[in-house]
Amino acid sequence: MAGFSSCYDQRIGTLVIVRHGQSQWNLENRFTGWTDVPLTPQGEKDAATAATHLKDFHFDCAYTSRLQRAAKTLDILLKGLGQSDIPVTADSALNERHYGDLQGLNKAETAAKYGQEKVLLWRRSYGTRPPNGESVEDVGYRVLPYIRWTVLPLVYSGKTILVTASGNSMRPIIKWLDTLDDETAATMEVGLCTPYIYTFDAQGNITKREVRQIPGIVTKGASQTETTVEKGRV
Repeated sequence: MAGFSSCYDQRIGTLVIVRHGQSQWNLENRFTGWTDVPLTPQGEKDAATAATHLKDFHFDCAYTSRLQRAAKTLDILLKGLGQSDIPVTADSALNERHYGDLQGLNKAETAAKYGQEKVLLWRRSYGTRPPNGESVEDVGYRVLPYIRWTVLPLVYSGKTILVTASGNSMRPIIKWLDTLDDETAATMEVGLCTPYIYTFDAQGNITKREVRQIPGIVTKGASQTETTVEKGRV
């Protein structure tokens, strides 16, 4: 029995979380939220490139949101890895933040109408909701229980799990895993098609963290560029 316990304690599990590739509304600089828009050809290409940088992993199963941009990214990743036969679960708990009345609106036009400061508060504060939408904190209330009680028990048992999601559903996860404060979590840049890799021991302790940089891919959505409202971006 002691030998079994010692062996169990040495198990290593891995969680890999990847934001979807560039979507059509990333490209058009629109608030997307739960609107189910597809990947751009660039987004599909970048997902395929990302797969070539995950060849050191064999995944036991995968999870994704019910939005096609995340699901398609996962499909491309698994095909590129030759691992399309693993179990895949889609759940709305992993969906992007619902942007309420802002969904579909161009971000630059919205900033010109309401002011950049107001739009920045809606987008980059942790607890502020856009009109009839979710805050990042609200997203955490649905995504964290799913990660903690559905996904991580598999990781703690020694499995390697892949999750594809959206920027604002990843923020609460990264905040919790990396013990970030609200402001840091709300303002951090979550790169498109960039793997966030966490290695755990059987007690649930993170033993290694890695943000794997992939040369040549588009990591920023149009909403995250540094250009101004006058140039059509915020």
